[in-house]
Amino acid sequence: MSARILIVDDHPFMRAGLALIIGRQTDMTVVGEAGDSDEALRMLAESPVDLVLADVTMPGRTGFEFVRDLREHYPNIAVLVVSMHDEMLYAQRMMHVGARGYIMKAAGVDQMLVAIRRVLAGDIYLSAAVSDRVLEDLVGRSQKSNASPLAKLTDREFEIFQLIGRGQNTRAIAAQLNLSPKTVDVHRGHIREKLGLENAAAVVHAAARWFESAGKNDENILRPPA
Repeated sequence: MSARILIVDDHPFMRAGLALIIGRQTDMTVVGEAGDSDEALRMLAESPVDLVLADVTMPGRTGFEFVRDLREHYPNIAVLVVSMHDEMLYAQRMMHVGARGYIMKAAGVDQMLVAIRRVLAGDIYLSAAVSDRVLEDLVGRSQKSNASPLAKLTDREFEIFQLIGRGQNTRAIAAQLNLSPKTVDVHRGHIREKLGLENAAAVVHAAARWFESAGKNDENILRPPA
C-alpha cells in the first residue's frame, strides 16, 4: 500500500512539481493539495494521510501554528517542511513545534525523495549542515557569533516577528496566536532588546524589511532606514 501524502503550499507551480515527482513513485501517492493551512485542515478532517509536505510561509496561520495544530490534532501524521527559507534559521524551530524534517525547495529531486521516505519511515530528516549545527548546540560548541541576529529570538518571539513583518498589529497577533495583547507586547519588548533596536517603530521596520526579502535578508535587517 502506497503512502498517502498531502501537499500544502500557496504556490500552484510548487504543488504541481512535487505532485509530479511523487506521482512517478510506486510507494507513495498524492491524495490532495491545499493552498493554505485552513484548507489543509479541512481536507485532513475528511481523509487523514500519512505525511504532510508543508511550506513555512502561507496565508492565514503561520507555519509554526500549522505544525502545532497537526501535532495536536493528528499526532500520527508526519510533517516534512519544504521551504525556500534559510534552514539554519528555521529547521530547528520547526522541529521544536513538531516537524519530522526540513528540506530546502532548492534540493534536488533525489534528495527530496530521500527526505520523504526517511520521514515516512519514522526517522528525522535534516541536511548535513543542520545536523552538524544541532550536534554543536548539544555539546555547547555552536558559534553563536556567526548566527543570524534572529537566532537570538525564542520560537514564539520569532513567530511574532514574522507576523509583525506581515503588517499585523498587537491585537491581530494576539487574536491569531491566542495570546493576550499584553503578552504580545512583552514579546515585542524582548524582540527589541535582543535585536538592539531603538524603539517599537524600529522593530516594525526591521520585521518588514526581513519579510519583504522573503526571510532571506537577515544580515541587514538591523540597518536603520535611509
